Amino acid sequence: MSQRLTRHRRRTTSVLALAAATTLMAACGGSSASAPSEQETTEGTADFGDISVQLSWVKTVEFAGEYFADTKGYFAEEGFDEVTLIPGPAATPSIVASGQAFAGISDPTRVAPAVANEGAPVKIVAAQYQKSPFSIISLADKANITTPQDLVGKRIGIQTGNEPLFYSLLEANGLDRDSVTIVPVEYDPSSLITGDVDGFLGYVTNEAVIVESQGYEVANLLYADNGLPLVAKAVVVSQDSIDNEREAVKAFLRAMIRGWHDAIADSEESARLAVEEYGADLGLNFDLELGQAVAANDLLVSADTDSNGLFTITPELLQANIDVIGAADVDITADQLFDLSLLEEVYEENPELLG
Repeated sequence: MSQRLTRHRRRTTSVLALAAATTLMAACGGSSASAPSEQETTEGTADFGDISVQLSWVKTVEFAGEYFADTKGYFAEEGFDEVTLIPGPAATPSIVASGQAFAGISDPTRVAPAVANEGAPVKIVAAQYQKSPFSIISLADKANITTPQDLVGKRIGIQTGNEPLFYSLLEANGLDRDSVTIVPVEYDPSSLITGDVDGFLGYVTNEAVIVESQGYEVANLLYADNGLPLVAKAVVVSQDSIDNEREAVKAFLRAMIRGWHDAIADSEESARLAVEEYGADLGLNFDLELGQAVAANDLLVSADTDSNGLFTITPELLQANIDVIGAADVDITADQLFDLSLLEEVYEENPELLG
């Protein structure tokens, strides 16, 4: 059960922690993570060499699509010799910008400040989740927080660094900060069960599943459904890769899309890959991983992705993300943060990937 008690995650880590993560990655030998060179084999098949991918957290089921792409040989079929999945948390935008990883998984709320404030030459080229998993979790037979107005007068457990986005949630729903009592917590949701807080900031795909697994019915107030329609699990690459390794980026996206189609279709195998293979050293619980895989499908698949394909972001959703980020005092445009042209080309060239 140690997995449930040590979720020192990627969600808005402090600047010092991010800097330390970047230093650690460099010390661990970033040479194996350099961007691939686009070459042709004697058979005419693309050969992009070895790449590394910086994940946003440890190897749990939330990266099941990557596991399928690796296990089933999709990365290899797309021209990659070896794909190393580096567990997080880490300063993904900095790591990708520096060339220590060819691609990374992060969120717009973390990539945008790196681009706007630090000049990181990276962009988001796709988004695995069409809805952010951020949620205010409560017990259904107690606080039962199902609307923003239910937050008034409640004690809400918020982790250090996650306050700004919570304030954005309040502002988006016309609520004063003083109307809610913030209680500092870590990532263990036991404070919700013991009654120390009425609501707890967590992931609907993780902490909510953990609480339910202990026999409690939970209520979720999803950020994405209440004024903060953010995408999540964004695929980040460098501007240099977009300009000079475009076919490699597209090949990577094709493999990822194929892997995630498989993950969505087989949640049990997703959980098995996490528990028995990729996260075998973490002591993961199969039932918890399975529950998280099932919950994640609701964030991966939407009416828009049914029509446009996995990982796609509609113009309306893209602008909504920019509006939310701007409301958090990050001055950035859609063109500065996103480049969805590669994904558009992938689906134009490979319509079978629509599924």
